[in-house]
Amino acid sequence: MPPTYFRKTYDEAMDLMVEARNYMAYVERRERARAGAHAGLRMSCEAMRVTSRLTQVMAWLMMQRAVHEGEVNEAEALTEANRLSGADVCLDESFTGDQTLPGSLRSLLDRSFRLYQRIARIEEQMVGRLN
Repeated sequence: MPPTYFRKTYDEAMDLMVEARNYMAYVERRERARAGAHAGLRMSCEAMRVTSRLTQVMAWLMMQRAVHEGEVNEAEALTEANRLSGADVCLDESFTGDQTLPGSLRSLLDRSFRLYQRIARIEEQMVGRLN
């Protein structure tokens, strides 16, 4: 059975995924159309950054869930192929504070960034423990 911190983090990531999906499906298109071509392109790029972060986090969490379920051992889950990746994109905060971006997108950027960072720290600790 996964520890409490894992379940809470998994639930947080899933809730953020649903929120991001709803934003992109129902809000982003409308805001992008109002913003104009250049700003709309920036919004799309930053929305993709949110997607990248959340995809990486969910893949990592699902691998950890497989460890907790006994389907995969911890060493295998922490091999390079199964580790959190995409740091060059996911840790880039270049436009997080850009006030021209809609507040809802800035919020998603901030929360997905903090979640990605937290998972990266947990993974570092796990790798350190194995070595």
